[in-house]
Amino acid sequence: MPRPQNNRIVNKPPLFIEFKPIGVPGINLKKINLTLDEYEAIRLADYKGFSHDEASDQMHISRSTFSRLIVAARKKFADFMLHGKILSIEGGNIHFSNNIIRCTDCGYM
Repeated sequence: MPRPQNNRIVNKPPLFIEFKPIGVPGINLKKINLTLDEYEAIRLADYKGFSHDEASDQMHISRSTFSRLIVAARKKFADFMLHGKILSIEGGNIHFSNNIIRCTDCGYM
């Protein structure tokens, strides 16, 4: 039986949730799903420059769990970039740090 996962803390949802190469109809592309916790791992480690220890503290997870997240996220991101797939950001076992609610129509938070 799999171990239950704790909610991982995400600062806020991404402004954009889907990316694809221009000039290619989406129907012809394979889709990769980057979970919201993987997105947050990329944001903290690669954009903010946090160490794995600092980032895992921000997300309220262990350092080893953070390391697994960042490895998975980077692999998906590389696949998206190298093979021209659609990258969709959604899902994951997360909790927004400030209980942010976003309008699905206009994106307003």
